[in-house]
Amino acid sequence: MSGAMPRLHAAADVFRAVADANRRTLLDAMVSGETAVGQLAKASGLSYSAVSQHLAILREAGLVESRRKGRHQLYRLEPGPLSEVHAWAGRYERFWRNRLGRLKRLVEAT
Repeated sequence: MSGAMPRLHAAADVFRAVADANRRTLLDAMVSGETAVGQLAKASGLSYSAVSQHLAILREAGLVESRRKGRHQLYRLEPGPLSEVHAWAGRYERFWRNRLGRLKRLVEAT
């Protein structure tokens, strides 16, 4: 049982991390590759301090990795942990597809 606890905690961190719209904006800004904090601040409209705080949460969740290049810290998306979110959300995609299919059949029948 104790072996499952770290995995559950990690999954909860990923869900908590992507629950915030600002963090999702930062993740979106990193989709195309490594990005400096200044670029993330510009893309998100957040202050450097706010970006750094959000990046710390994303790093804790395993969604972001960083490396130093000269004076700059570059951040990149690590999408692996998003598989937990994708798997969970996928159940609801099937649910809505089924419901919309039934609605379509009902509308066509009337």
